[in-house]
Amino acid sequence: MGLRLRAAWRLARAVLHALHGVAVVLLGWPRMGAATRHARIAWWAGKMLRLLGLRIEVQGDFRPGAKLIVANHVSWLDIMAVHARCPEARFVSKAEVRHWPLVSRLVDAAGTLYLEREKRRDALRVVHQVAQALAAGDTVAVFPEGTTGDGTALLPFHANLLQAAIATATPVQPLVLRYADAQHAASPAAEFVGETTLAQSLWRLACGQDMVVHLQVLAAQGSAHADRRALAVRLQSLIGEALREQLASAAPPRR
Repeated sequence: MGLRLRAAWRLARAVLHALHGVAVVLLGWPRMGAATRHARIAWWAGKMLRLLGLRIEVQGDFRPGAKLIVANHVSWLDIMAVHARCPEARFVSKAEVRHWPLVSRLVDAAGTLYLEREKRRDALRVVHQVAQALAAGDTVAVFPEGTTGDGTALLPFHANLLQAAIATATPVQPLVLRYADAQHAASPAAEFVGETTLAQSLWRLACGQDMVVHLQVLAAQGSAHADRRALAVRLQSLIGEALREQLASAAPPRR
């Protein structure tokens, strides 16, 4: 099967799977309990990754109970990658996602919290929402870079949302996300930067070969009485060091 034909086949199956997910949300979601919803989320996210030609590899374990997951941000697929292994995670996402076709229904069903990034005061509202969720025993996931990077280095971490974990003395669990393919330790097919559209990103992913999304779950960090800026620096250091080690070990040998 030619590359373009295979990519088109992958996309067609992915669209059907997305429609199936929307149908489940619209017709069955209100009648499901939390455990059933989480099982559905994990199954749906894992299958979507497979349909797009990605397999997932996980190192480490998510701690049970309430936690704030802090991860580097590479692609819109990051949420699916995390949900495939931690389906209870509620993400803080940019408000623009509400306008994405199909995707908006699905992320709403996963309990997503939305941030109006252009409104500076909206961060305070979201911090309160995250704190309430953590206090209730939920898992919340954030991308403190605030936007996607190229997968090889980190952007500065914003500390605002970390205040929710500090206020509730909730552990923070760092997570390293990396997409690789047959030729690259950090696959350019997964990049979602600049003016890249969702359609362009989908096509690049569908054209990818032997793509793997790596999740490295690092040890949870205490947050009680921490300074949020110091905590942001520490988390960035932990994630950055782990990412550099991954890239170095995965890089092809020089000839």
